[in-house]
Amino acid sequence: MVSVELSYRRPFDWHALTRFLGARGIVQVEEVDDTSYRRIVQLDSRAGWIQITPHQRRASLHITVSGTLEDILPSVLARAGHLMDVSCNPSEVAKALGPLAAANPGLRVPGAFDGFEIAVRAVLGQQVSVAGARTLAGRFVAAFGARVESPFAQLTRAFPAADRIAVLDPAELARLGILPSRARTIIELSQLVANGELMLAPGADVPATMNTLRAVRGIGEWTAQYIAMRALAWRDAFPHTDLGVMKALGEKNPRRVLEAGEAWRPWRAYAVMHLWHR
Repeated sequence: MVSVELSYRRPFDWHALTRFLGARGIVQVEEVDDTSYRRIVQLDSRAGWIQITPHQRRASLHITVSGTLEDILPSVLARAGHLMDVSCNPSEVAKALGPLAAANPGLRVPGAFDGFEIAVRAVLGQQVSVAGARTLAGRFVAAFGARVESPFAQLTRAFPAADRIAVLDPAELARLGILPSRARTIIELSQLVANGELMLAPGADVPATMNTLRAVRGIGEWTAQYIAMRALAWRDAFPHTDLGVMKALGEKNPRRVLEAGEAWRPWRAYAVMHLWHR
Protein backbone atom coordinates (compact mmCIF):
# COMPACT_ATOMS: atom_id res chain seq x y z
CA MET A 1 0.00 0.00 0.00
CA VAL A 2 1.27 3.48 -0.89
CA SER A 3 -0.07 6.97 -0.20
CA VAL A 4 0.45 10.09 -2.32
CA GLU A 5 -0.96 13.62 -2.26
CA LEU A 6 -2.37 15.39 -5.32
CA SER A 7 -2.56 19.17 -5.05
CA TYR A 8 -5.39 21.33 -6.35
CA ARG A 9 -6.22 25.01 -6.53
CA ARG A 10 -8.73 26.36 -4.03
CA PRO A 11 -11.70 26.54 -3.79
CA PHE A 12 -12.64 22.88 -4.14
CA ASP A 13 -16.17 21.69 -3.34
CA TRP A 14 -15.40 18.14 -2.21
CA HIS A 15 -18.92 17.52 -0.93
CA ALA A 16 -20.64 18.47 -4.20
CA LEU A 17 -18.23 16.30 -6.16
CA THR A 18 -18.66 13.25 -3.96
CA ARG A 19 -22.45 13.71 -3.81
CA PHE A 20 -22.49 13.51 -7.60
CA LEU A 21 -20.26 10.43 -7.64
CA GLY A 22 -22.07 8.79 -4.75
CA ALA A 23 -25.49 9.17 -6.35
CA ARG A 24 -24.15 7.33 -9.39
CA GLY A 25 -21.85 4.91 -7.56
CA ILE A 26 -21.97 1.31 -8.74
CA VAL A 27 -22.55 -1.29 -6.05
CA GLN A 28 -19.46 -3.49 -5.51
CA VAL A 29 -17.26 -1.06 -7.52
CA GLU A 30 -17.57 2.29 -5.72
CA GLU A 31 -18.23 3.54 -2.21
CA VAL A 32 -18.63 7.08 -0.85
CA ASP A 33 -18.96 8.11 2.79
CA ASP A 34 -18.62 11.40 4.69
CA THR A 35 -14.83 11.47 4.38
CA SER A 36 -13.71 9.33 1.43
CA TYR A 37 -14.29 8.02 -2.07
CA ARG A 38 -13.17 4.43 -2.72
CA ARG A 39 -13.31 2.15 -5.70
CA ILE A 40 -11.99 -1.02 -7.28
CA VAL A 41 -9.77 -0.40 -10.29
CA GLN A 42 -8.42 -2.61 -13.05
CA LEU A 43 -5.60 -1.43 -15.30
CA ASP A 44 -3.10 -3.21 -17.54
CA SER A 45 -4.15 -6.62 -16.18
CA ARG A 46 -3.61 -5.31 -12.62
CA ALA A 47 -6.48 -5.00 -10.16
CA GLY A 48 -6.74 -3.37 -6.76
CA TRP A 49 -8.35 -0.46 -4.96
CA ILE A 50 -7.89 3.22 -4.27
CA GLN A 51 -9.15 5.55 -1.57
CA ILE A 52 -9.32 9.34 -1.95
CA THR A 53 -9.67 11.65 1.05
CA PRO A 54 -9.33 15.46 1.22
CA HIS A 55 -6.49 16.74 3.39
CA GLN A 56 -7.78 18.58 6.44
CA ARG A 57 -5.37 21.53 6.12
CA ARG A 58 -3.57 21.53 2.78
CA ALA A 59 -5.10 22.02 -0.67
CA SER A 60 -4.57 18.41 -1.64
CA LEU A 61 -6.21 15.01 -1.89
CA HIS A 62 -4.73 12.05 -0.05
CA ILE A 63 -4.67 9.06 -2.42
CA THR A 64 -4.10 5.58 -0.97
CA VAL A 65 -3.37 2.84 -3.52
CA SER A 66 -3.29 -0.90 -2.90
CA GLY A 67 0.04 -2.69 -3.19
CA THR A 68 -1.18 -4.60 -6.24
CA LEU A 69 -1.17 -1.32 -8.20
CA GLU A 70 2.17 0.13 -7.09
CA ASP A 71 3.92 -0.84 -10.34
CA ILE A 72 1.51 1.31 -12.34
CA LEU A 73 1.21 4.11 -9.78
CA PRO A 74 1.66 7.01 -12.26
CA SER A 75 -1.27 5.78 -14.38
CA VAL A 76 -3.45 5.27 -11.31
CA LEU A 77 -2.69 8.76 -10.00
CA ALA A 78 -3.31 10.37 -13.39
CA ARG A 79 -6.73 8.74 -13.57
CA ALA A 80 -7.55 9.65 -9.97
CA GLY A 81 -6.62 13.25 -10.69
CA HIS A 82 -8.82 13.28 -13.78
CA LEU A 83 -11.72 11.80 -11.81
CA MET A 84 -11.43 14.55 -9.20
CA ASP A 85 -10.64 17.35 -11.69
CA VAL A 86 -7.57 18.49 -9.75
CA SER A 87 -6.16 20.38 -12.75
CA CYS A 88 -9.02 22.90 -12.76
CA ASN A 89 -8.20 26.58 -12.26
CA PRO A 90 -11.33 27.82 -10.45
CA SER A 91 -10.54 31.51 -10.85
CA GLU A 92 -10.25 31.14 -14.61
CA VAL A 93 -13.56 29.26 -14.79
CA ALA A 94 -15.33 31.72 -12.48
CA LYS A 95 -14.14 34.66 -14.58
CA ALA A 96 -15.60 33.07 -17.72
CA LEU A 97 -18.91 31.99 -16.16
CA GLY A 98 -19.51 35.18 -14.20
CA PRO A 99 -22.71 35.20 -12.11
CA LEU A 100 -23.44 31.55 -12.89
CA ALA A 101 -20.41 30.41 -10.83
CA ALA A 102 -20.52 33.12 -8.17
CA ALA A 103 -22.42 31.06 -5.59
CA ASN A 104 -20.01 28.12 -5.74
CA PRO A 105 -16.71 28.76 -7.58
CA GLY A 106 -15.29 25.49 -6.22
CA LEU A 107 -17.65 23.28 -8.21
CA ARG A 108 -15.73 20.74 -10.34
CA VAL A 109 -16.57 18.58 -13.34
CA PRO A 110 -16.46 14.92 -12.23
CA GLY A 111 -14.18 13.04 -14.60
CA ALA A 112 -13.71 9.32 -15.06
CA PHE A 113 -11.31 6.71 -13.79
CA ASP A 114 -12.27 4.56 -16.79
CA GLY A 115 -13.70 6.20 -19.91
CA PHE A 116 -15.26 2.98 -21.15
CA GLU A 117 -17.11 2.65 -17.86
CA ILE A 118 -18.53 6.16 -18.23
CA ALA A 119 -19.62 5.43 -21.81
CA VAL A 120 -21.48 2.29 -20.77
CA ARG A 121 -23.10 4.09 -17.87
CA ALA A 122 -24.16 6.94 -20.18
CA VAL A 123 -25.91 4.47 -22.48
CA LEU A 124 -27.57 2.74 -19.53
CA GLY A 125 -28.77 6.12 -18.31
CA GLN A 126 -30.55 7.10 -21.51
CA GLN A 127 -34.14 8.09 -20.69
CA VAL A 128 -34.07 6.54 -17.22
CA SER A 129 -33.48 8.03 -13.79
CA VAL A 130 -30.07 8.19 -12.13
CA ALA A 131 -31.24 5.50 -9.70
CA GLY A 132 -32.46 3.30 -12.55
CA ALA A 133 -29.17 3.60 -14.40
CA ARG A 134 -27.29 2.77 -11.20
CA THR A 135 -29.37 -0.39 -10.75
CA LEU A 136 -28.65 -1.56 -14.31
CA ALA A 137 -24.94 -0.81 -13.89
CA GLY A 138 -24.89 -2.89 -10.70
CA ARG A 139 -26.43 -5.85 -12.53
CA PHE A 140 -23.93 -5.40 -15.35
CA VAL A 141 -21.00 -5.53 -12.94
CA ALA A 142 -22.42 -8.49 -10.99
CA ALA A 143 -22.80 -10.45 -14.23
CA PHE A 144 -19.51 -9.64 -15.97
CA GLY A 145 -17.13 -7.95 -13.54
CA ALA A 146 -14.12 -9.84 -12.18
CA ARG A 147 -13.87 -10.41 -8.43
CA VAL A 148 -11.19 -8.34 -6.70
CA GLU A 149 -10.08 -8.55 -3.07
CA SER A 150 -10.11 -5.39 -0.97
CA PRO A 151 -10.20 -4.49 2.74
CA PHE A 152 -13.63 -2.91 2.20
CA ALA A 153 -16.55 -5.30 2.54
CA GLN A 154 -18.69 -3.51 -0.06
CA LEU A 155 -15.98 -3.35 -2.74
CA THR A 156 -15.64 -6.71 -4.44
CA ARG A 157 -15.71 -6.34 -8.24
CA ALA A 158 -14.07 -4.41 -11.06
CA PHE A 159 -16.06 -2.82 -13.84
CA PRO A 160 -15.80 -5.15 -16.87
CA ALA A 161 -13.15 -4.29 -19.46
CA ALA A 162 -14.18 -3.58 -23.05
CA ASP A 163 -12.67 -6.81 -24.39
CA ARG A 164 -14.77 -8.82 -21.92
CA ILE A 165 -17.99 -7.26 -23.22
CA ALA A 166 -17.04 -7.09 -26.90
CA VAL A 167 -17.42 -10.86 -27.39
CA LEU A 168 -20.86 -11.12 -25.79
CA ASP A 169 -24.16 -11.53 -27.54
CA PRO A 170 -26.54 -8.59 -26.94
CA ALA A 171 -29.07 -11.07 -25.56
CA GLU A 172 -26.76 -11.69 -22.59
CA LEU A 173 -27.06 -8.02 -21.65
CA ALA A 174 -30.77 -7.88 -22.39
CA ARG A 175 -31.34 -10.61 -19.78
CA LEU A 176 -30.25 -8.08 -17.16
CA GLY A 177 -33.15 -5.80 -18.04
CA ILE A 178 -31.18 -3.67 -20.49
CA LEU A 179 -33.21 -2.77 -23.56
CA PRO A 180 -32.07 -4.79 -26.62
CA SER A 181 -31.24 -1.61 -28.54
CA ARG A 182 -29.01 -0.37 -25.72
CA ALA A 183 -27.42 -3.80 -25.38
CA ARG A 184 -26.41 -3.59 -29.05
CA THR A 185 -25.03 -0.10 -28.52
CA ILE A 186 -22.90 -1.26 -25.57
CA ILE A 187 -21.54 -4.20 -27.56
CA GLU A 188 -20.63 -1.93 -30.49
CA LEU A 189 -18.93 0.54 -28.14
CA SER A 190 -17.02 -2.31 -26.51
CA GLN A 191 -15.77 -3.57 -29.85
CA LEU A 192 -14.55 -0.13 -30.91
CA VAL A 193 -12.67 0.36 -27.63
CA ALA A 194 -11.28 -3.20 -27.60
CA ASN A 195 -10.05 -2.84 -31.19
CA GLY A 196 -8.34 0.47 -30.48
CA GLU A 197 -10.65 2.41 -32.79
CA LEU A 198 -12.03 4.52 -29.96
CA MET A 199 -9.99 6.05 -27.13
CA LEU A 200 -12.07 7.37 -24.26
CA ALA A 201 -9.51 9.26 -22.21
CA PRO A 202 -8.12 12.78 -21.80
CA GLY A 203 -5.85 13.63 -24.71
CA ALA A 204 -8.02 11.94 -27.32
CA ASP A 205 -8.87 13.91 -30.46
CA VAL A 206 -12.23 15.38 -29.40
CA PRO A 207 -13.81 16.06 -32.84
CA ALA A 208 -12.75 12.65 -34.20
CA THR A 209 -13.89 10.84 -31.06
CA MET A 210 -17.24 12.64 -31.09
CA ASN A 211 -17.76 11.66 -34.74
CA THR A 212 -16.99 8.03 -33.93
CA LEU A 213 -19.39 8.08 -30.99
CA ARG A 214 -22.19 9.65 -33.02
CA ALA A 215 -21.77 6.93 -35.66
CA VAL A 216 -22.59 4.23 -33.11
CA ARG A 217 -26.21 3.17 -33.30
CA GLY A 218 -28.03 4.43 -30.23
CA ILE A 219 -25.65 7.25 -29.36
CA GLY A 220 -27.14 10.69 -29.89
CA GLU A 221 -25.85 14.15 -29.13
CA TRP A 222 -26.62 14.06 -25.39
CA THR A 223 -24.73 10.80 -24.86
CA ALA A 224 -21.76 11.90 -26.97
CA GLN A 225 -21.51 15.23 -25.12
CA TYR A 226 -21.80 13.57 -21.70
CA ILE A 227 -19.07 11.07 -22.56
CA ALA A 228 -16.85 13.89 -23.85
CA MET A 229 -17.50 15.89 -20.70
CA ARG A 230 -16.51 13.15 -18.29
CA ALA A 231 -14.29 10.66 -20.15
CA LEU A 232 -12.39 13.03 -22.45
CA ALA A 233 -12.18 15.92 -19.96
CA TRP A 234 -13.48 18.23 -22.70
CA ARG A 235 -14.22 21.41 -20.77
CA ASP A 236 -16.47 22.81 -23.51
CA ALA A 237 -18.81 19.80 -23.69
CA PHE A 238 -22.42 20.95 -23.58
CA PRO A 239 -25.32 18.45 -23.56
CA HIS A 240 -27.79 21.16 -24.50
CA THR A 241 -30.76 18.80 -24.80
CA ASP A 242 -30.41 17.73 -21.16
CA LEU A 243 -33.69 18.25 -19.30
CA GLY A 244 -31.95 19.49 -16.16
CA VAL A 245 -30.01 22.10 -18.11
CA MET A 246 -33.15 23.24 -19.92
CA LYS A 247 -35.12 23.45 -16.69
CA ALA A 248 -32.41 25.47 -14.93
CA LEU A 249 -32.39 27.92 -17.83
CA GLY A 250 -36.17 28.03 -18.06
CA GLU A 251 -35.96 26.99 -21.70
CA LYS A 252 -37.76 24.33 -23.73
CA ASN A 253 -36.05 25.02 -27.04
CA PRO A 254 -32.65 23.28 -27.41
CA ARG A 255 -31.57 25.84 -30.00
CA ARG A 256 -31.99 28.67 -27.51
CA VAL A 257 -30.08 26.65 -24.89
CA LEU A 258 -27.17 26.40 -27.34
CA GLU A 259 -27.34 30.13 -27.92
CA ALA A 260 -27.24 30.80 -24.17
CA GLY A 261 -24.25 28.49 -23.83
CA GLU A 262 -22.14 30.59 -26.20
CA ALA A 263 -21.49 33.02 -23.37
CA TRP A 264 -19.74 30.30 -21.36
CA ARG A 265 -17.26 29.03 -23.95
CA PRO A 266 -14.79 27.39 -23.57
CA TRP A 267 -15.98 26.27 -20.12
CA ARG A 268 -19.49 25.05 -20.90
CA ALA A 269 -18.98 21.73 -19.05
CA TYR A 270 -18.56 23.74 -15.84
CA ALA A 271 -21.66 25.73 -16.72
CA VAL A 272 -23.55 22.42 -16.98
CA MET A 273 -22.43 21.44 -13.48
CA HIS A 274 -23.62 24.77 -12.07
CA LEU A 275 -26.95 24.42 -13.86
CA TRP A 276 -27.37 20.87 -12.54
CA HIS A 277 -26.38 22.05 -9.08
CA ARG A 278 -29.31 24.45 -9.09
